Amino acid sequence: MTAPQPPPRAVCLVSGGMDSAVVLAEARARGFETLALSVRYGQRHACELDAARRVAQSLGACEHVVVAVELDQIGGSALTADIAVPKDRAAEQLGRDVPVTYVPARNTVFLSIALGLAEARGARDLFVGVNAIDYSGYPDCRPEFLRAFEALAGVATAAGAEAGARFRVHAPLLELDKAQIVKRGLELGVDFSLTHTCYDPQARDGRWVSCGRCDACHLRLAGFARAGVRDPLPYAD
Repeated sequence: MTAPQPPPRAVCLVSGGMDSAVVLAEARARGFETLALSVRYGQRHACELDAARRVAQSLGACEHVVVAVELDQIGGSALTADIAVPKDRAAEQLGRDVPVTYVPARNTVFLSIALGLAEARGARDLFVGVNAIDYSGYPDCRPEFLRAFEALAGVATAAGAEAGARFRVHAPLLELDKAQIVKRGLELGVDFSLTHTCYDPQARDGRWVSCGRCDACHLRLAGFARAGVRDPLPYAD
């Protein structure tokens, strides 16, 4: 009798947010052994990485790697520099232009690190929680970016250039709206109370409270509302 083949491995970018949590659960549901990757990129709020650790543990990642890249040295974003986070923007404004919460080339950097980890661990699949429906207008959340990165992976790695390995970038949430993401996460057993979304959280009584007014909070709250589900996170407003 032949020994059973081990499941294929996949590297999943896990930020601590709701989208990446659903993506991690999705990768597991598709039969992958999941390696969670989080990046300490100089973000102002360490609670993002705390949430990423909780999510990776709760969804059974076989390994959780945290890599430090000091993107705050570059600046240019309200998430890494002393720039005010936009609040109370109307729904029709979201996705219209690139907001100041965009971190320059962040997903390119993150996917490059994921690609390196995948090659080192023998994985050929990358999972990322980008979304092109209910999103904040970031250019690196679009299908053309993902296709270009897959092409790059084939020539940027020894596995691709010498062994002909094909790396695939999976974005299972790409064409889902936030309500559909909430519903899919619940189907997969995601505990959304472990996640963190807010761009400008506040510390209250020893815990982080979401502002309820930034773009990320608006998109999250609207998604839960349309899904008919109560968001389990605490909000200031």
